[in-house]
Amino acid sequence: MREEKNKGRNVTLYLSRNLIQKAKVMAVKEDKSLSAFMREALEEKVTKDTGYKKARKRQIKLLEKGFDLGTQGKISISRDRLHERK
Repeated sequence: MREEKNKGRNVTLYLSRNLIQKAKVMAVKEDKSLSAFMREALEEKVTKDTGYKKARKRQIKLLEKGFDLGTQGKISISRDRLHERK
């Protein structure tokens, strides 16, 4: 079963002729087959999206936990004093 997870599968996509032509030109410039070019583009998009989601989740967790500002949860100065003009 583990081997099957890493095996590729063929898929059928409907793409406009214009998009296919542009992708072919880009693939040739990178010395790649159209299939390899499209696979890499899709992998990059998926990786970018999952990386963003992981980073977002990590940052939300940090915000929920909060930060130690050294006050031990007590405010030692009044708002008026804090904003007092000199």
